[in-house]
Amino acid sequence: MTKPTFRKILVANRGEIALRVFKTCAEQGISTVAVYSDADRGGLHVAGADEAVHLGGAAASESYLSIEKIIAAARATGAEAIHPGYGFLSERAVFVDACASAGIVFIGPPAEAMNVMGDKVRARKAMAAAGVPVVPGVNDLESAEDALAAAESIGFPVMLKA
Repeated sequence: MTKPTFRKILVANRGEIALRVFKTCAEQGISTVAVYSDADRGGLHVAGADEAVHLGGAAASESYLSIEKIIAAARATGAEAIHPGYGFLSERAVFVDACASAGIVFIGPPAEAMNVMGDKVRARKAMAAAGVPVVPGVNDLESAEDALAAAESIGFPVMLKA
């Protein structure tokens, strides 16, 4: 077994995804920290981690979406990195920046990638500029007539997305 990069990782999520990360960390010799809300106090992920930190009320805004509380939990437990799981804060660039400001590694894409890929128009432009094939399409249609003309130009069938 190779020496782990981190000694301790906090998983800022719950349920199945947290358990999967804990299992992988255990296989790598990395200690884990769970976070939980009032509603998840008896959750499997709480028992499945080496340590657990209570974040607050049952509402996600009081727990899993509280950047300040998650950063504080990581600091209090000595976690060197945070794995966001999916949902909650996993796609929020502001969370990535907060982790960096706190000297904690965010296990995921950089904030700039989130900003670009979170905007469909910017993502298409970035991929096309990088030479990645993209499905033919147009942006910023002003009217139904514009949409029909674009569809005829591309060829049917088409999908319209807001």
